[in-house]
Amino acid sequence: MDKNFKIYYGASIAGAQGDNFFNRQIIASLRLYGDVLSEHLFDEDYRKNEKLSPREIHDRDCLWIGESNVLVMNVSAPSLGVGYEISKGRHLLKPTLCLWNPQNGKRLSAMIEGSPGIEVCTHKDLEGAIKGVGRFMKQLS
Repeated sequence: MDKNFKIYYGASIAGAQGDNFFNRQIIASLRLYGDVLSEHLFDEDYRKNEKLSPREIHDRDCLWIGESNVLVMNVSAPSLGVGYEISKGRHLLKPTLCLWNPQNGKRLSAMIEGSPGIEVCTHKDLEGAIKGVGRFMKQLS
């Protein structure tokens, strides 16, 4: 991939704090393919150190989505923000991979699963998600 390749990674930040290890590992795997614009959002102390207003966060994240070549989104935990970001990316025709770990009989939203332009990687563990990321990124090159 081009050294200037930009990736937007999104996942629930407020509602799925137990996913921090998973998110950081996915981001590490994404760095093999390009610059992950949103990686600092998943630092341990992000929420404590964030100084931007909600409007500034919105505008910054929308700018990153616009600059990105691709979106990779963790959709295993419900999140209005992640859904918004996916919609924004699809409107901009960004290739999008959604990582989905079905748990406790939960189903993925048909709006994600049935959306043209969104590839869903259903996985059971971190290893499966990383393999799905690799397959998706290789399709783009």
